[in-house]
Amino acid sequence: MRRQRTSYRKALERRPGDALIMNSCGIALQRAGKYAEAEPLLKRSLEILEKSVGRDHPNVALAQNNLAKLYSDEGKYAEAEPLYKRSLEILEKAFGKDHPPVASALENLAELYQAMGRQDESKELSERAKRIRSIKR
Repeated sequence: MRRQRTSYRKALERRPGDALIMNSCGIALQRAGKYAEAEPLLKRSLEILEKSVGRDHPNVALAQNNLAKLYSDEGKYAEAEPLYKRSLEILEKAFGKDHPPVASALENLAELYQAMGRQDESKELSERAKRIRSIKR
């Protein structure tokens, strides 16, 4: 893990405005429990992507999801929820309501609701994700 963080940091030094490298570096830091270092990278990555590809692009949804995951890991559920919801909205619009990335977004939001004690909502989203995953493609 340490090697990975070092590699991403070196790549980020070479390409400081690269949102995808920034996002990957932020995820690596998050996984290492370095939330304070991860947050500005994930936020900046999201800002860059929103400006470069537009607010409704699937890459923006993924960046929102990653920032939401950080907030969720920190117990900042109120900050995570709108990001997860917006990510889901973007993915549904881009791919349709029954596509695998939508199932992943539903699972992430269900996990958040589970952590928040919102069992009924969590179960509903999990069941919908399961139905999507069962569709033969």
